[in-house]
Amino acid sequence: MGRFMSVGVVLLLGFGILSTPVSAQSGSGNRDRGFQLEQNFPNPFNPVTRIPFTLREELFEVGKPVVVTVRVYNVLRQLVAVPTALDHPSGNATPVEHLEYATPGRHVAYWDGLDRDGRKVASGIYFVLMWVNGEQGPPRKITVAK
Repeated sequence: MGRFMSVGVVLLLGFGILSTPVSAQSGSGNRDRGFQLEQNFPNPFNPVTRIPFTLREELFEVGKPVVVTVRVYNVLRQLVAVPTALDHPSGNATPVEHLEYATPGRHVAYWDGLDRDGRKVASGIYFVLMWVNGEQGPPRKITVAK
């Protein structure tokens, strides 16, 4: 049991979760960055989930679109999936991978619980990471339950 706990702590430290203040995980730490990755819903989920995020006005002050990437990783830090955008001008099936957003506000990414090869992922803990204009925010933990 002690070995399992040690491995878990190492993995959480590797993702930066244990070193990230609780306020940053709840979203308040992202306010200075101009974006916030919110908690997915439902959580736990099976088979699909939505991952909301907010892009604030200050990101758009330069007049350029904001570039967003959202990715799902497993506990081994392996890329599992890239969610798709909902209600984006490029279409609902557009991966949120270097995707440009022209307007501030709340946006939503969608993940169908499949990996990059189209297979259902196993039950367990996964992490969502988001980058806006190349700057990474704190990860969010999500749970797949079967």
